[in-house]
Formats: sequence, structure tokens, C-alpha cells
Amino acid sequence: MKNNAYPFYYILIGLLSLVLCLFVGFLSGVQYAVPDFAKTIFPFTVLRPLHTLFALSWIFMTAIGGIMWYIQNDKTSSGIMKWQFWVFTFTGILIAACYIFKKFEGKEYLEFPHGFYVPILLGWILFGIYYFRVMWRTFSRWPVYYWMWGTGIVLMIFHFTEAHLWILPYFREHYTQNLTMQWKAGGAYVGAWNMLVYGTSMYVMERNSGKSGYSHSKTGFFFFFLGLINVMFNWAHHIYPVPNAEWIRYLAYIISMTEWIILLRIIYLWKKDIPAQSKKQFSVSYRMLMLSELWIFLNLFLALLISIPAINLFTHGTHITVAHSMGTIIGINTTILLSSVSFILEIVKGMRPKVKKTIFLGSRIFNASFLGFWLILLVMGVKRSKWIYFSEQISFGMFQDSMQVLHIIFGLFGTGLIIGICIIIYPMINHTIAILVRYKTKTAQQRRLDAFNHLGNESIRKRD
Repeated sequence: MKNNAYPFYYILIGLLSLVLCLFVGFLSGVQYAVPDFAKTIFPFTVLRPLHTLFALSWIFMTAIGGIMWYIQNDKTSSGIMKWQFWVFTFTGILIAACYIFKKFEGKEYLEFPHGFYVPILLGWILFGIYYFRVMWRTFSRWPVYYWMWGTGIVLMIFHFTEAHLWILPYFREHYTQNLTMQWKAGGAYVGAWNMLVYGTSMYVMERNSGKSGYSHSKTGFFFFFLGLINVMFNWAHHIYPVPNAEWIRYLAYIISMTEWIILLRIIYLWKKDIPAQSKKQFSVSYRMLMLSELWIFLNLFLALLISIPAINLFTHGTHITVAHSMGTIIGINTTILLSSVSFILEIVKGMRPKVKKTIFLGSRIFNASFLGFWLILLVMGVKRSKWIYFSEQISFGMFQDSMQVLHIIFGLFGTGLIIGICIIIYPMINHTIAILVRYKTKTAQQRRLDAFNHLGNESIRKRD
């Protein structure tokens, strides 16, 4: 068992962020069905950025905690871990406070005052220092998932900086450049954290199967570079309506056709090779990865459709785009990270059959509810696109009233989604807290033992 507790602090904050993300998402859904619900206290303009903040905190903190646990060694100081943890945690709390008190300044998805750019950037730099400090000695023998993590960290630093170029007058004063950079940075930003998440899934799959051949193979590295190209250029399908060079659109369209085929193929090959013993030992982790395979397939189909310019014209800015992002964040990233968390917990603490049975029940509720949630978003997106382009005589208020039934169904599926995920993560939070308590007890015992040895050594010196 590895000795540093800080990866579990990251995982705990990540799981709690997921709970808050679900709660805020529920309030947002209620406001769709009942527009005046808590509107004076928490209007939708506050709930939306809060929901995004907690979703990103869930992804970042859990991915970082998992990576740190996978690579840590006892010879490396944990000081950087602590600094980065507290920088990210306090910054997140302050950003949440800014949103609650309606202090907005940034761009979409990053609406916080731009002064927070500095501590967030510092946190990622600290993570990069820790990662490369631990891993540089084995650089020439890195498997593909180490490359994905290292590349993801560097790209997070680069694209997070790129997302704040709007502060400079050149971008702020030129609308086309500003809008292009906003979507370019936002799309590549997602691709960068996908490197962290997908690398985690590959690590878990390799440890489950007990075979390391794929992570060092030419095929594995080919798909890594294909994924890297997606990070660099796939963002462009978000800006088809923006007047830019034609070659950008064509290149983005071609590259978009490869989206997620990479991970789908990797999981398919892994599923064929994984031994029955690993399926049983890491059954929760295996179940979560199987859910991610389903959602990769569904979201791949949707991504291919909305990457076609003629279709993108009608879907961009509708609920279909939301379905695409929710399918990525909940269906793919969340299931992969839950797989990572359960894999670590099953190694460190183990899970009783009763706990696993509860999690499997939650996963069934989650998957059924999320499928309905996702399909309703597609239906609402089609109706909104029809209203925008083919229903000029209908006002926005009349259109919203016509969507009332769909909003209620959407809320019911969302409630089921929340219940399912809460059933899954409740035992995970309990296990994480139990591990942290064990670490704390062990540390206290070690301090008492060190003090006792120190007193013994002092007595020997005085006697001599």
C-alpha cells in the first residue's frame, strides 16, 4: 500500500464536487420546468457556471488524484502534492463564491474573474513539476498512457493560457479573432483533459488484464498521435459558422471522423483479453468501463453527425450540442473516472459483495436514466432547431411553453440520473474517508513511535 494520503484527498474532493454538480444540475432542471423556482436567490445565470465549475472540478481532481496514486513513489517529496491540492481547493471555493455573488468576467465555461488565471495556472505547473520529477528517469521506456498524461498536463497549461488571450487588446477588440480563439481554446482544453482521462482508462485496463504489450506497441502509439491531432485540430468543427479560412473547416471535418474510434477500439481489444479472475476481482471497475464503451459508441455517432457542416448549421447552439457535451462528460469521462476510483479502492481497501451489489444497482439506474436524459435532449434540440429556422411566427415564450412536457420528462430522467450516481458514489466516498482515517491513524502512530525513539536515543546519549 502506497504511503501518501494526498491522492485520496484529491479523489474525495472530486467525488464531493460530483455531488455538488448533480445538485446544482437538479436545481437548473427544476428552473426549466418551473421558471420562477428560486430565481431571485439562484438564477440560471448563477447555476449554469456553478454546474460547470463542479463538473470540471470532478474531472480534474479525480483524474489528478488517480494519476498521482498510480505514479507516486516513497522517495519523492509530497510537498508539491499538498501545495497543488490547496491551491486548487481554495481557488475553487473562491470561484464558487464569485459565482454565487454574481461576480462574472471571463468567457463561456470560464466565467470567473481573470485574476484566478494565475493560481489555476500555478496549480497545473506544480502538477507538471511533480509528474516529470517522478517520471523523467524512465522517460525512454514510457508506455503510451504516460505519454498521454504528460502531454495532457502540458496542453492544459498551454490551452488554459490560450483561453485567457481575450485579456489582450488584439483579441478583445477584434470580434472574429476573439470568437475563434474562444472556441479554439475551449475545444482543445477539453481534448487536453481527455488525454488525462483516456490515459487513466488505458492504465486501468492494462492493470486489469495483466498484459503490458499494447501500451508499448506501435498501434498504441499510432492511436496516441491520432488522438493528439484531434486535440490540436478537432476544435474547428465548433466554428463552422465563423468566417475563417475554408481549409480549417475541411481539416476539422476530416479529423472529426476519427473522434473516439481510438478509445472504442482500445476497449474492444482489452475486453477480449481480460482474464475472468480480473473481471471478478475488479468487477466494479470493469462494469464502469463497459458503460463507458456504450457511451463512446453513442456519442461517436452523434459527434460524426454534428461534425457534418450542413447538419452542424442546424444543431449548433441547440440542446443537441448539450447532449454531445453531456454524453462526453457524464457518459464517458465520469464512467472512466468512476472505474479508476473503484479500481484504486478495490486494491487499497477492497469491497464487500454487498457493496458491489449496491453499486451495480446504481449503475443500472444511472444508465437507464441517462439514456432517457440524453434522448430527450436530442428531441428538444430538434424542436429548437425547427423553431429557429422554420417557425418565424412563434415567439420564444410560446415556444418555451410548448416544451413544458419535455422539460418535466427531462427533469424526471435527471432525477433518476442523480439517484443512480449517488447510489454509486456513496460507498466510494465512505471507503475514501475510511482510507484517509487509516492514514491519519497510521501517521499519528508513526509520530508517537518517532517521539519514543527520539527519547530513547536522547537517554542513550546522556548515559554515554
